[in-house]
Amino acid sequence: MSDLDMPFRKVTAIIRPDVLKEVEERLIDLGVPGVSVTRVKGFGEHASFYSPDWLMTHVRIEVFIERGRAREIAEAIMDTAHSGREGDGIVAILPVETLFHVRTRRECDQEACE
Repeated sequence: MSDLDMPFRKVTAIIRPDVLKEVEERLIDLGVPGVSVTRVKGFGEHASFYSPDWLMTHVRIEVFIERGRAREIAEAIMDTAHSGREGDGIVAILPVETLFHVRTRRECDQEACE
């Protein structure tokens, strides 16, 4: 199976912490079935020159979603998190080879993960 045929995608976004609440609300409004949020530190386009390691605090949002909705979710995150300033963040869409539901130990299919 090629990456294009895989039924799920992982949308990963690294954004500023001050827009997290709005992004979470937007994803809920879109009916996203689940979200993971992690505090992360790093630097890229924008670095903290006041910190000895230059690291900035951001949040990482991860969403596992069916292939057909991945771009919609990525665009919603970008629309909500965009300020036009350096450090707004990044969004990536990655193929997911297999997705399991731990409770049932069953592999999820494109229709449902129950």
